[in-house]
Amino acid sequence: SLERFLYLLSVRRRNRVTFEKGILPLLRQGDYRRAMKAASQSDSAIGRIMAAGLGRLLANSRREEVEYAMEEGLMEVLPRLEKRTQYLATLANIATLLGLLGTVTGMIVTFQAITQSGGGDSRLMADGISQALVTTVLGLVVAIPLLFLHSLLASRSKGLIQVLEQQSAGLIALHLSGASRRD
Repeated sequence: SLERFLYLLSVRRRNRVTFEKGILPLLRQGDYRRAMKAASQSDSAIGRIMAAGLGRLLANSRREEVEYAMEEGLMEVLPRLEKRTQYLATLANIATLLGLLGTVTGMIVTFQAITQSGGGDSRLMADGISQALVTTVLGLVVAIPLLFLHSLLASRSKGLIQVLEQQSAGLIALHLSGASRRD
């Protein structure tokens, strides 16, 4: 989870620098060729998406073709942004189920003790109840932080995806507004 957190921070920073300092000023100037070059030379997600769109734009493609190219670029980037995030949710669910399994086995031990001793030996019952409670707590201690991390990373991934989509839509809007081009 630390790796994912650091990766998403890095992607966010690279996207911001690439877009705000490299591509966007050139687009505002109408210099689509230099914007295409800046996007192509960038290793950022936004660079790949913008390069796909600008390539079609410079080829005088229709608006739909530019949009499709940018959507394809986004589809290439999505798996990298969401990679391994689902493992945290899976591990949290497994931890919860293992806690539940321990609870059930602890209660089975308790009922077996009651059956064997006729209900009189409280120490045997306490052992089973203790086992049930300890495994429940351990399952929750593992599951709760994992669910929190999963939520955090999933929301960061979605936030990055929304920014990428907004910036892509901005290129289309800029093109449709008829901004002067200096190819």
